[in-house]
Formats: sequence, C-alpha cells, structure tokens
Amino acid sequence: MSSPLPTQEQVRSALDGVNDPEIGRPITDLGMVKSVGIAPDGQVDVGVYLTVAGCPMRDAITDRVTKAVSAVPGVSRVRVALDVMSEEQRKDLQTSLRGPERDIPFAKPASLTQIYAVASGKGGVGKSSVTVNLAAALAAAGHKVGLVDADIYGHSVPRMLGVTGRPTAVENMIMPPSSHDVKVMSMGMFTKGNTPIVWRGPMLAKAMQQFLADVYWGDLDYLLLDLPPGTGDVAISLSQMLPNAELLVVTTPQLAASEVAERAGSLVTQTRQRIAGVIENMSYMVCPHCGEQMEVFGSGGGEAVAQALTQITGTTVPLLGQVPLDVRLREGGDAGTPLVLSDPSSPAALALSKVVGALSGKGRGLAGRMLTLSPR
Repeated sequence: MSSPLPTQEQVRSALDGVNDPEIGRPITDLGMVKSVGIAPDGQVDVGVYLTVAGCPMRDAITDRVTKAVSAVPGVSRVRVALDVMSEEQRKDLQTSLRGPERDIPFAKPASLTQIYAVASGKGGVGKSSVTVNLAAALAAAGHKVGLVDADIYGHSVPRMLGVTGRPTAVENMIMPPSSHDVKVMSMGMFTKGNTPIVWRGPMLAKAMQQFLADVYWGDLDYLLLDLPPGTGDVAISLSQMLPNAELLVVTTPQLAASEVAERAGSLVTQTRQRIAGVIENMSYMVCPHCGEQMEVFGSGGGEAVAQALTQITGTTVPLLGQVPLDVRLREGGDAGTPLVLSDPSSPAALALSKVVGALSGKGRGLAGRMLTLSPR
C-alpha cells in the first residue's frame, strides 16, 4: 500500500523551517515562497523567489529547501524552481526588515546590542587580530555577532576572518557576508585587488553611515568595530553615530605604545563614552625550548594604561587580559581561521577567551540610553 501524498500544509510547514542564509529568517516570512505543487506520484515542485538575480546563496537555498521538503512523509522527490523578486517585492522586503527610515538601529534607545569599538593609539599592536578573535569567540559561544571593519585605509578583517563572500544589495539594503558565524562589512569587499582607498573625512563618515544604517544586520547580541589607529575622523564620527559604544583599548607593553594608547582612550572625555577595559597584546613570549616567559616588549604597559585612564575618566578601567606573543595568532590571521577556533587551548586563545568572558558576563550600562524619567 502506497503512502499518502503530502499536503500543502505539510510542505509549507517544512518550508517554515528553512531560513534564508543571509537574512537568517524563514523564507515563508520573507515572501520568498512563490508556489508549491504536489504531483500524483509524490513529486513536490517548489517555486522560490531570490532577492536578486545572481544571488550568491542560490545553491544554499536550493539545498535547504530540497532537504526540508524531502523529509516530509510521502514526498518522492523535490524540484526547486528559482525566480527573482520584482522591484516592488524587494521594496516590501526592505520595509518589512528595516522599516521605512534609514536610521542606525544600534543607536536607538531600545537597542539591546552591546557595541564595542576596539581602538589603539598606533598601528602594529595587533588590534585587528584581537578584534577578529574576540568576534569569533563570541560567535562560537552562541552569540549573534557583527563586525565592522572601520579601518578604511588599512582594512584587514576579511582576510583575517576568512571572508570569501561579497555583500548583496537588495534595493537600498545590503546583506553582509559572514564567516565563522560572524557577519562582516569592510571596504575591502568593494575594492578591486589591493587597490588603495584615497578618501577624505566626509567620505569616511558616509561609508560608516552606510555600513551601520544600510546594512541589514538582524538582531545582534554584539557589534564590534575595528577602528583605525588614533583619534581621527572615523573614531570621532562613530562616537557621534554610536554614543552607546564602549571602547576597548589595545596596547603592547612598551612605553612608546602605552603612551599613545592612553591618548586614544582619553578621547572618551570628549565623546562621553565609556571604556570597557584595556587589552595588552604581545605581553610575553614563551620560549619554545625552555618554556620561560620572555618579555620581548617590556612589561607593565597595559596596567599603566588602565591606571591612567581610570584617573582620567574617574571610573575604574580594568586590564581585561594579557595576550602572549604567539606565531599561531599571526598564522591564523593569514589563513582566515582565528586562533580561538583553530587552537582554543593555546595560551593566547585562553587569554582572549578570558576577555570574552569578562565582556559577555556584564550587562549593558545606561550610557546612550533614554531614561523614561520625569521631574516631580
């Protein structure tokens, strides 16, 4: 006796469990299911709207739909036919996801996304390596994480995180690619090869505005910003766009780096932001022969920065972690696989995980939030 044919309700219920790879929501909620046909022999034909022609996720969507519908009892085989949304459908999708206005969702008082802007006074202290590993560790812990490569001139996050996809435009909305479960936006995704970016202040601010307002990030638990070194245009613009962002200051132990890091952190006295803490990178190196800790760049720089910023701001600024110098940290960046994922038990990965524990274990403060209080 042959099994009964699947019903429309069963097939559509299965499709409810298929999420769009870029948006992360069911394709049924997004209006992407065009049609469902069931033949007498149990074959199910599913029509699916892609958001744009040439969608990079077309194969992934086809595979997900096929797998989900094939699991329905009575289905003999599945055929997926792809179509493309009309301009009106794309506009409706954009409005349903982001609303009619081009606001920065993270700057709204009701936003629950914790924002960390990773800063340094000078280049070469490993700020991007630290940012990428923190983002990957947060995502590995089950959090929804986004990462903005705000270092326009020196963008390096795509390589370090192994991002191979490119952003997809749906009307005026941008879908960010992801890697290791971290959504990423960087100017490196829009340039050809290793072409330099030659922009002045207003263009930098506009790019950051687009990365924050025009990109569909979804509901993030954490948003990390890899700032350029120093206290220039991008750092100032982002402090105005995201006044609720907290600073993570990265330094190395030597005096020359810690003095400059202190200046970068003291920017908050003008922007009225909060400093979440200081991370000392390249704190020491473990000798591969004798196991002794070698302080290649001196010692005490991170603690000195934390103490100085505590005095400057009048609030306690902790030293969140001391990350040892490890060649595997550099190798992971070159290969696009963060050390916290490739070798989580290594000393550097453990130090970075300790920082993640400190950041994810604290609640969001009141900085930048609207207090619904009225005077009596």
